[in-house]
Amino acid sequence: MADIFELFRKISGKNDRTAGPVSWLIVGLGNPGEEYRNTRHNAGFLAVDDLAGRQGLHIDRMRFHALTAEAMFSDVRALLLKPMTYMNASGLAVREAAAFYRIPPERVLVLSDDISLSPGRLRVRRQGSAGGHNGLKSIIEQLGSQEFPRIRLGVGAKPSPNYDLADWVLSAFKPDETAALRSAIGCAGEGVGLILKGEFDAAVQLCNSHRADGNGGSKP
Repeated sequence: MADIFELFRKISGKNDRTAGPVSWLIVGLGNPGEEYRNTRHNAGFLAVDDLAGRQGLHIDRMRFHALTAEAMFSDVRALLLKPMTYMNASGLAVREAAAFYRIPPERVLVLSDDISLSPGRLRVRRQGSAGGHNGLKSIIEQLGSQEFPRIRLGVGAKPSPNYDLADWVLSAFKPDETAALRSAIGCAGEGVGLILKGEFDAAVQLCNSHRADGNGGSKP
């Protein structure tokens, strides 16, 4: 019987070490609605869905004008967040969640699309401007700071200068682009884990050097 009680103490102790409060927000940017699901502007949604799926989670609890789920990354508890306010008002959900958990901007990690990068490429930054991205612009306005880390996922540039930007970012990925994006999302997930462990430079080195071939495989 003593052995059973000792086992319970060990299990309880393990849970105590991993059951701390939410200390990070991981925000995926996109637009709600099935019609936008696999569009370029929803790369951030796709990335956080992948993070959740790897832990057997579903981002389905409505809070802070967003769908949310709590996830563990090593001993760090994070809130996965998908704003349901449409892209231009994404900052509202981020501000409410950050205020509730008292999370400073430097622990708000945002995953978003980037038309200046080809599908399969990634760019990690510790801080920076919106770079013309309306979702990032909204977060900067609501937090009153641009000093939050972000991982930007390449979705490709417009096929021609005259192509309407809104039409482009709301268009679906082509099959070869989808494979490259899938590879990049996997790498971004590794980058998220590194950042939450405090290994930001390692995340930069890993993600910024990532390339994907047309079959979704990575290249050095």
